[in-house]
Amino acid sequence: MAGKFSGRFAAGIAVLTLAAAACNGYDHNPTGPVYGDSTASAAVKPESQVFSATGDLTQVLAAFRAAVGDPVNTTAGEQATGRRQINWDAVGGTLLNVDTFPGDFFNRVVPRGQVFTTKGTGFRVSDNALADLNLAYADQFAAFSPTKIFIPVGSRELTVHFEVAGSTTPAQVNGFGVIFSDVDVERSTTLAFFDARGRLLQRVHAPVRSDAAGFSFVGVTFSQAVVARVRILSGQAAITGLNADISAGGHADLVAMDDFISGEPHPIQ
Repeated sequence: MAGKFSGRFAAGIAVLTLAAAACNGYDHNPTGPVYGDSTASAAVKPESQVFSATGDLTQVLAAFRAAVGDPVNTTAGEQATGRRQINWDAVGGTLLNVDTFPGDFFNRVVPRGQVFTTKGTGFRVSDNALADLNLAYADQFAAFSPTKIFIPVGSRELTVHFEVAGSTTPAQVNGFGVIFSDVDVERSTTLAFFDARGRLLQRVHAPVRSDAAGFSFVGVTFSQAVVARVRILSGQAAITGLNADISAGGHADLVAMDDFISGEPHPIQ
């Protein structure tokens, strides 16, 4: 709950360099093969770096953005360097506060090279902290880049697929990260990174929030553009409007999302 939390953890930043052979963050029960197992070719797992913070995100976000690349790209078509960012501000009108936000909006309409799928029924972009679903949510979910946040509908899971910005050409990126709102339970919120062959590259967990602002960030960069999709598990249950967050007497940690940051999508060769 963003408004009533007494900090259990000091605000902090962790940046970990994981060598190709390291197993930290490795998913031992993945969907699909992992590097080096019997179903995957003998490939060297690319080096990766984990960026994680809660509380004041300024330093870690600056480091992550620099690692995936400058400048911020906003036009269609593959760019040689740089990154793509989504802060949901481009969403308005009839696409706000409904369960029918299109999963391809941030490639088909706004060229960011990201397409979303979910096991649920859709997606929602909210400019009122989801208070139209449940008034209590206004005290739970803050927007990092005001005033809009994002959730999958009917599921806590969504997958980000990368395409060359403004096209349908499958692509891969060198990194991806998410700002989460109101992570209350350790390991409730995760990112799993997969290459174009479905091999797991890495799994990481967003840190528990440390202060009343309620923001957590986690992202991973790789030594080359190898990430074709990222599976996000946001909290322990879908946000439905009928359930309360664990910090407000509910039975599950409910988590929303704000900014998505990725490297520039390059076509899969």
